[in-house]
Amino acid sequence: MSLRVAIIGGGLGGLATAVRMASRGHTVTLCEAGPTFGGKMNRWQTVGYTFDTGPSLITMPDVFRETFEAAGERIEDHLELVRLDPVAEYVWPDGTRFEHSTNLPHWLDVIRSIEPRDVDGFLRFMELGARLFELSSETFLRRGMDQPPDWRTFKALRHVPLRHAWGNYDKAVRSFFHSPYLRQMFNRYPTYVGSSPYRSPATLLVIPYLEQAFGGWFVKGGLYRIVESLVQIARTKGVEMLADAPVERIGQENGRVKSVHIADGRNVSADVVVMNGDASLLPKLLGSGIGELEPEARSMSGFLTLAAMRDDMPDLHHHTVCFSADYEREFKQIFDDNQFPDDPTVYINAPSRSDRSVVPDGGETLFIMANTPARSGPWDEAMTSTAWERVLGRVARSGLPDLRDGAVALDHWTPQRIGNRYRMPGGAIYGKHSHGWKNAFLRPANRQRKRGLYLVGGSSHPGGGTPTVLLSAKITTNLIEKHESA
Repeated sequence: MSLRVAIIGGGLGGLATAVRMASRGHTVTLCEAGPTFGGKMNRWQTVGYTFDTGPSLITMPDVFRETFEAAGERIEDHLELVRLDPVAEYVWPDGTRFEHSTNLPHWLDVIRSIEPRDVDGFLRFMELGARLFELSSETFLRRGMDQPPDWRTFKALRHVPLRHAWGNYDKAVRSFFHSPYLRQMFNRYPTYVGSSPYRSPATLLVIPYLEQAFGGWFVKGGLYRIVESLVQIARTKGVEMLADAPVERIGQENGRVKSVHIADGRNVSADVVVMNGDASLLPKLLGSGIGELEPEARSMSGFLTLAAMRDDMPDLHHHTVCFSADYEREFKQIFDDNQFPDDPTVYINAPSRSDRSVVPDGGETLFIMANTPARSGPWDEAMTSTAWERVLGRVARSGLPDLRDGAVALDHWTPQRIGNRYRMPGGAIYGKHSHGWKNAFLRPANRQRKRGLYLVGGSSHPGGGTPTVLLSAKITTNLIEKHESA
């Protein structure tokens, strides 16, 4: 039975769902509020420089490959994936710096040079990560929330030390590592899902395992090439792609969805509606409430700057992390004090170090980001100026070049701008934070109680991160076919 499917939001999850549903013979209309598709995985271009404005690294490349295969396509015909090694350089205020490699023998040598006792700790850390991945893969990452556990769940659980799996992330890291540098480095991984390591569950140890085991990858020409490829495939499959088409309301009749209503007056009739956006906004679309994620439940936002640099910067790696002097205080200021940190950790993505196609005849493209609270209030020019000065201060104290020298163009993105552009309350990039195992794993279900209504994307099951969003699309597609096609 062919279904009429309306998808709200053209982010990665919405695009992947559109491609999968159209490939199975369904009639799909995708409504994107903004002028371009991709959601947070987007692009900015200026004076010959090309920037990714969202994710800068992917893991689990086989998940991306499988998404293309579901449409009868080979990913190699669309994208050039390049494994990055080293993944990043980490820099500390005292001058300590080292490269993180996913080449295991080399990385063990690096650890040995930092703290010999931590070689064994790292191997045990990875062993636990592998067990957690086995557990989450069988019971969580590839299954809908409405599916009961089977024998594989209990088999996997038997091999996971509960005190590590369900304890505190930071405490678990401390139990494996003696070096304060390695502790801080591995404590950074919960920020991949917008959360604090001091409040997250130890189950998030699976994140560094995934990066170490499957590598960190970039796409030649920028990660936005993924979006362009999926848009091209969707159109080839007959998906109606509507940009500048914000949906204001989901129509309902007799307890099930029947249409989506676009702000310009157009209506799209549908047997199934898939929401690819912040799940907390769903009540508003259904007319049953305001539906905005409470500030205390929000993941972090970011203060980011896109900098087009005139000159080459050979001292920079593809990814560089400049750590703050007091990591715990930094997260306390973000989540308890609701303020931009006095001394922020700064992440710099310089894809032009590995891919010269994103710059004109020279120079660099820099994506510079510091974590910040997802606040609903306005960011005025004074706040932006203060945040930028603190970012510059941390970079300078890390021994890196002054980012003000030779900047051809600067484009600042505040939480307010991020929230307005991508319809995310407070600019919360990952929706809910992952503090406590319930928040980390009990995300809104892909299949909602309202008949014909489904969710996909980072704020729904199984959570944030590009490969996880693609898995969400697969889960949602399978649920639709199971429950709606009969």
